[in-house]
Amino acid sequence: MKVVLTEKPSVARDIARCLGVNNRRDGYLEGNGYRIVWAFGHLVELQEPDQYNRAWKRWSLESLPIIPERFALRARGDAAAQKQLQTVKSLLRSAGEIVCATDAGREGELIFRYILSWCGCEDKPFKRLWISSLTDEAIRQGFARLREGRAFEGLYRAAKCRSEADWIVGLNATRYYTLKFGQGSQLWTLGRVQTPVLALVVQRDREIADFKPKDFWELHTLYREVDFQHSGGRFEKKEEAEALRERIDGSDFRIISVKGKQEKVYPPPLYDLTDLQKDMSIRHGFTADQTLRLAQSLYEKKHITYPRTDSRYLSTDMKPQVRPLLQALQARFEPQIAALNLNQLALTGRLFNDAGVTDHHAIIPTATLPRSPLAGDEEKVYQAIAIRFIAGFYPPCLKQVTTVLGEAAEVPFKTTGTVIEAPGWQALYKDSSSQPAEQEQKILPAFEQGETGPHRPALKQGKTTPPKHYTEATLLGMMESAGKTCDDETLKEALKEKGLGTPATRAAIIEVLVKRDYIRRQKKLLLSTETGQRLIGLIADEHLKSAAMTGEWESRLKRIEQNEYDPRQFMEGIVRFTRAIVSSSRRGEALADLGRCPLCGAPVIEGRKGYGCSDWRKGCKFVLWKEAFGAQISRRMAAELLWQGRTAEACGITIDGEHASAVLTLDPRGEIGVDAGLREPRP
Repeated sequence: MKVVLTEKPSVARDIARCLGVNNRRDGYLEGNGYRIVWAFGHLVELQEPDQYNRAWKRWSLESLPIIPERFALRARGDAAAQKQLQTVKSLLRSAGEIVCATDAGREGELIFRYILSWCGCEDKPFKRLWISSLTDEAIRQGFARLREGRAFEGLYRAAKCRSEADWIVGLNATRYYTLKFGQGSQLWTLGRVQTPVLALVVQRDREIADFKPKDFWELHTLYREVDFQHSGGRFEKKEEAEALRERIDGSDFRIISVKGKQEKVYPPPLYDLTDLQKDMSIRHGFTADQTLRLAQSLYEKKHITYPRTDSRYLSTDMKPQVRPLLQALQARFEPQIAALNLNQLALTGRLFNDAGVTDHHAIIPTATLPRSPLAGDEEKVYQAIAIRFIAGFYPPCLKQVTTVLGEAAEVPFKTTGTVIEAPGWQALYKDSSSQPAEQEQKILPAFEQGETGPHRPALKQGKTTPPKHYTEATLLGMMESAGKTCDDETLKEALKEKGLGTPATRAAIIEVLVKRDYIRRQKKLLLSTETGQRLIGLIADEHLKSAAMTGEWESRLKRIEQNEYDPRQFMEGIVRFTRAIVSSSRRGEALADLGRCPLCGAPVIEGRKGYGCSDWRKGCKFVLWKEAFGAQISRRMAAELLWQGRTAEACGITIDGEHASAVLTLDPRGEIGVDAGLREPRP
């Protein structure tokens, strides 16, 4: 009997229908030589610390770092999961052949292998169903071409390393910072990936808070009612700009050169999950998690291919499928497809690239069209995926770009005009905000080289602007590139190898940070909370906050998938990293950022007698002494004063020989005081 294990019941039902398996049993389906059983996601997980060593149940600094010699598994705790796991165990142990049909990706592989191991079947041979859509045709073809399960050892080793690394780093960092700085009430939850992501948001918010706008001036001149800008850029001093304006005022303006060239703007790449999430955030304000759930629903309804992909290409063997797919899509997208010649499609390397396809190809629609209108938000995601796919076969947008250089009194000026000659693929987006607005057409008059005439110079004043707060879209982009900004598509692909998390996990990371009150949503913005800012300030080890370091770990996991990196070496590095976190944090406690200086905004650090501004070398005089009004100011109290301007609880103080209990305050001038309204005499 063949036993097929799926990740969820709905997939089991789809496979059963395709294989002619019709008999329902308790926890599985049976028939036609198959038993199809399902998991509920992760039925098996890593054991808790006290299951390795009872002493590890108690949180203590002395026990850190906690690193098991060998990881072990346990069944998930809820009754439904445990009952289903027993069904799975019974079927796997009696199976003549096992087929893994969990999601074709890192987490799907881990779900299956952990279950296989817990059931004592890790040495049994098995086949792997590897498909990119859940259409009936894809399922039947997948079962006709089942792959050897052991061919995916690299994928499993990478998933296992990821799971164990997150356990080690998260548990030890969380226990250390909670014990050291939680003061018995605050749980500081840290993670290998979530902490660097939080650090990105906190850093951006600090840059904005610390930003001081500066005035600047630009020199413009109006010639033949066209605005020309000085080629030398901005001026920080008005006097310099004014001197140049006076120099050219009254002199003729002369055209030096007129150059035109045609530019081609090609259609955007097909969607991977992160691109889809960014686009839906920009267009509709969807969260990353919302987009993932909508895409997963469309996938399970067979309308799109596997969504948790990091590829923006199709494999070359898919070329014969394109024309039939477009023909099928005509039933829903006839106006958009009518402009294409389906007999002469451009099947170029911009869309088809075997080297750019890893586990799965880009997200595209399937030939299984919705029979009835989709729910509003599902329809928006489906339309975006279908139109992006159709746009890939449209011609490029053709623009005529004209650059005109001029001068007045030998001071150079420049202007640029743009005319769209043929919209190409952009015609699909003329009524949509799906794509960033292209530069509006700017039609210039017919300038001739050497012509001269009067002009009207003027200064334009502006102010520098701070960086923008992260949105869901921009934070996803920074996670994808591990904190590096990049507009070049080729470099983007390279940076994706060292991103923070994976397309499948980034949405969950953001949601965890929101749930733990480390970041909050304000309309489309993602802002760090005081709690999140304080946590990042407490972390002395820069590696724990480093996006680049975490991106490097992700790159090594990718190499493990490809059998190019030793998993033992990876885990040894994680253990060293964790030991360093604890030891460097112990050494760096005095350097932990307690909050921001009320005078200059720089981090406050702990000294021997007080808590002072880290910019003291630059002349900042702020210090919060460790004793005030007869009270000892603990680190917790100092942090409360710096973050909230007051202590959370009253403490014993002495003023003019009188003992009292009062809440301490810190004003914007950095002076400590007592809240008179919350002062009570103390015997």
